[in-house]
Amino acid sequence: MQRRTLLCCALITPCVAAGQPGFIDGSRLDLNLRHYYSNQHTQGDTYLAIRKDGRLTPTRVRETWVQAAMLDYASGYTQGALGIGLDASLYSAVNLQRGHGRVANGGDRVLVDSDGDAIPTWSRLAVGALRLRLAGSTLRVGRQRLDNPILRYKDNRALPSSFQGVALSDQSIAGLQLDAGRFDRAIPRTGTGSERLTTTFGDRAVKADSISYAGARYSGALSASLYGSQLADTWQQLYLGLGGTLGDRAELAVRPAFHYYRTRDSGQQQLGYIDNQAWSLATTLTHQAHGLTLAWQQIEGNEYFDYVWESTGNYMANSLYSDYNGPNERSWQLRYDFDASAYGVPGLSLGVWHAKGWAIDGSHYQGDRNGRHAGYNVRGLRGARHEENGLVLGYVLQGGPWRDTNVRTIVYNHRAHGGQIDGSYDEVRLVVNMPLRLF
Repeated sequence: MQRRTLLCCALITPCVAAGQPGFIDGSRLDLNLRHYYSNQHTQGDTYLAIRKDGRLTPTRVRETWVQAAMLDYASGYTQGALGIGLDASLYSAVNLQRGHGRVANGGDRVLVDSDGDAIPTWSRLAVGALRLRLAGSTLRVGRQRLDNPILRYKDNRALPSSFQGVALSDQSIAGLQLDAGRFDRAIPRTGTGSERLTTTFGDRAVKADSISYAGARYSGALSASLYGSQLADTWQQLYLGLGGTLGDRAELAVRPAFHYYRTRDSGQQQLGYIDNQAWSLATTLTHQAHGLTLAWQQIEGNEYFDYVWESTGNYMANSLYSDYNGPNERSWQLRYDFDASAYGVPGLSLGVWHAKGWAIDGSHYQGDRNGRHAGYNVRGLRGARHEENGLVLGYVLQGGPWRDTNVRTIVYNHRAHGGQIDGSYDEVRLVVNMPLRLF
């Protein structure tokens, strides 16, 4: 009898704990169904590759067609001074295009096997984090999506990336957010597990044990951000951001934005000596439905301005199809945005841009001096340049059972000259996101 009573208590106790007001009542479960299609053609001397008869064969076409599902759960907090919560997300994808000749360049867009063939389906635990809240501070431990100038999840494929580690944020003061974190694994966009951290433009064979950061963001009439970070035994990086909005969009509003990154080698210098500065200045004029942006970006240094792979830890103005982040590169962008809600068509938007980068020169690279590892292969870049044109057309359904469904079409072309790393492509993408609130 006593054993039976203990067993009942053991079964009931978790339910009682989970049912405390706040934890369950504050929970929500969302499902996002994403349809992702892209058709890409190379131009000039740019080629993709497929594996054929045991060797890589060049091709000019890559087609990606994926149906994805993202199930996101977020609990509320338990009662008491220390609130406990939970985040969990399960992602899955189905490859609709599995043609061997169409799925090119390995696992860059979809998950493939050792022969380069698309794996029919893949799934992963994308987010799994314990949340602890005390007063205005929140500690998250586990897999999570981040959005800060150092480490920000990447969402330009069928599924977004995430990172594994610890993040602390504090919002005790209105308008001010304090952040700190340490992460040691990336959960890639086209993968089923986690991997060690590496860089986007450096030698990918070089791995870092962790990345740590601390910073502050202030939001008001004027906004400011200041962050410092360290990629273990690779680099230390400082970020400064300034912005704001002057005027009224109904008449005329001006929105300037300044971003600055300073990167220097640190520790064991796994990617050799690094010393560069990257900055951009953009000004956007808005009047009712119309927005016009002019941006200038500049890299000072003989290697790429770099950030962690599977991240978009890059707030620079000219981070588009290309990042315009080559050694000593100069670039500008002209962009026009249109919001049709001012003309009685809410949800319809349009963006058109042109960007150009030039003076890419890595011929003076000395990062491998004194026997250090040559982390960046840039010496062959001298006078390289590139440009791109892009258009994005989007519509968000405003009502009905599929309300908030977002349809976006993206068309761009990019042309590279003199060995610029991003190559020459024409591409069209169609991305449909259908968010559903389950509870």
